[in-house]
Amino acid sequence: MTKVKWKIDSGHSEVQFKVKHLMISNVSGTFKGFGGEVESESDDFSNAGIAFEIDTTTIDTNQKERDEHLKSPLFLNTEKFPKITFSGTLQKKDGDYELRGDLTLCGVTKNVSMEVDYTGTGQGRFGDTRAGFEVRGKINRKDFGLNFSLLTDTGSVVVGEEVKLHFDIQLLKQAV
Repeated sequence: MTKVKWKIDSGHSEVQFKVKHLMISNVSGTFKGFGGEVESESDDFSNAGIAFEIDTTTIDTNQKERDEHLKSPLFLNTEKFPKITFSGTLQKKDGDYELRGDLTLCGVTKNVSMEVDYTGTGQGRFGDTRAGFEVRGKINRKDFGLNFSLLTDTGSVVVGEEVKLHFDIQLLKQAV
């Protein structure tokens, strides 16, 4: 089978994250700017190649001051590192999917693994072919040099180290 190319439909996809605040609740946010491509040789996306990019300047936590803080050199340093990139492979094992590859964040590249649910393939309103995926994973922000550390007066950590990732992705099959 020849390789089929797919593009992320950013209008029908979401890139979300959650981080513990004061170790009692989550602060969640999204990235509004992202895109990517998938190349697959099979209808079930087994061993598909994935290239994904996030525009760090589009971070949105629904709180402008926090967003500016996250864009600063204390966190994402968006001026120096305007992109987060991922390159990897979607692997199918015993009916489950796993996404493995290299994530580059703030100039640091680490191999990561994420769980994936393939939610199906169908036809769009204009006869186009679409496929859906739900991706979940976790990273430690300190592994990528995001070492901001602050304690409250009582010794509680202000920002957790673990970052939960959740992506709802819809792909649009490209014409041959």
